[in-house]
Amino acid sequence: IACGGMDLSQAAYCRILEVLGGHCGSTALFVNAHHSIGPRALVLFGTEDQKKKWLPKLATGEWISAFALTEPEAGSDAANVQTTATPSPDGKGYVLNGEKRWITNGGIAQVLTVMARTPTNKPGESKITAFLVTPDMPGFQVVEKRMEKCGVRGTATSRLAFNNMFVPKENVLGPLGKGLRVALTVLDFGRTTFGASCTGSAKYCVARAVAHANTRVQFGETLGSFELVKEKLAYMQAGAFAMEACTYQTAALIDSGEGDFMLETAMLKVFSTEVLWKIINDTFQIHGGTAYFTDQPFERMMRDARINMIGEGANDVLRAFSALVGMRDVGLELEGILNAISHPLGNLTRLGQFASRKLGSFLVSPPVPVRSPELEPDAAELGKLIGTLGSNVERLLAKHQKEIVERQYQLGRIADAATEIYVSACVLNRLDHLIRHDHGDDDSRGLAGQMETGRFYLRTARRRIKRSFADLWDNDDDQGTSLAKRMLRT
Repeated sequence: IACGGMDLSQAAYCRILEVLGGHCGSTALFVNAHHSIGPRALVLFGTEDQKKKWLPKLATGEWISAFALTEPEAGSDAANVQTTATPSPDGKGYVLNGEKRWITNGGIAQVLTVMARTPTNKPGESKITAFLVTPDMPGFQVVEKRMEKCGVRGTATSRLAFNNMFVPKENVLGPLGKGLRVALTVLDFGRTTFGASCTGSAKYCVARAVAHANTRVQFGETLGSFELVKEKLAYMQAGAFAMEACTYQTAALIDSGEGDFMLETAMLKVFSTEVLWKIINDTFQIHGGTAYFTDQPFERMMRDARINMIGEGANDVLRAFSALVGMRDVGLELEGILNAISHPLGNLTRLGQFASRKLGSFLVSPPVPVRSPELEPDAAELGKLIGTLGSNVERLLAKHQKEIVERQYQLGRIADAATEIYVSACVLNRLDHLIRHDHGDDDSRGLAGQMETGRFYLRTARRRIKRSFADLWDNDDDQGTSLAKRMLRT
């Protein structure tokens, strides 16, 4: 507020991104790049002088911001930044050399957070540092202002170069050599708002698909009378409900200030972007040929949604990350979590501390006790799945030990199961909240409709989780690897 902002909570900001996401993917991405990741490092890590200098005009929109991390050799591998920042001989700053690409708002921004490598005291060693950069600095070059791309064409995605660009030391953002932590923290916020914008898009698709299914007549019946259409609609409704529950519970975790939330945001990002992709595809299919033409928004939404599974951490990378970080401490906490599972309703907080807020940290984030008796069977089922997850992780670690790092087939399955468990916990907590705040409505938007939607998600999620567990031990991994190796040799 002191710098001109509205001091919104993460949850309140997500509400705004949800509305934008339901209208235009490009607008949502533009705002997300400017608000969520652009100045976020400045808000979290900037000095008071830096905040007073930069934030007021960023808050009013006089200045646009950008976050410049990605390079030709540093995509999802954020630690592989090659841009260098060499201390100037006079000690007054740093000289930057390198290039950045795929930077949203990069060519139109007045302030950019740039990641570059600074030398340490050890010969030949360098670490990433964050810098505040402006385009009027000599050596700043916009190589390509608006790169042509598949979707989100309403955004300016740019390619930049720094040629002996001097940056004063006052523009170092956060501790020297701690830029990777700055970058990863900033991305956590961006991934949460991914969930919000995806939720908005999903809700729009559900509304349009239902309307079309109720009015379009083929073979003498409305589309909604066919079971294959019903199947799609039910998945879409449950997916949008779960996405919303997960988004706002993760945002609440951030607002609570409870330590590290990197795993929760990673799983939210993977879940929301992939569920939205299927929802858009199913909406497209329900509309048939109509959706293929540009007088309808669906082909644009499809193109816009594809980047979601790549940007701010490719989904496969986030899957492997979620599983590996979670499995790291599982042996230390497995006994305690299994004891907690025997009384799941009374131990939701303890379940939320599984693996030192690693693999099971996301189970209840933040912890919200289930106080509604009608949800006890669902909570018990969730507890059983947690126990099965723990035993499968323990078995995998015993079998593969350190080689588990390379077993990405298995890591993917563990991550998928863990993500569905996290989302299920979010849905369960949302249902609990709805029951306790019911006002007696009895339509599809009231308690009955939302309970049916939430329970359908929980039921289908349990089926998917069990399938992931089964695939750990009965699969075609070796045959798939053999075929892929043969292909790669040709």
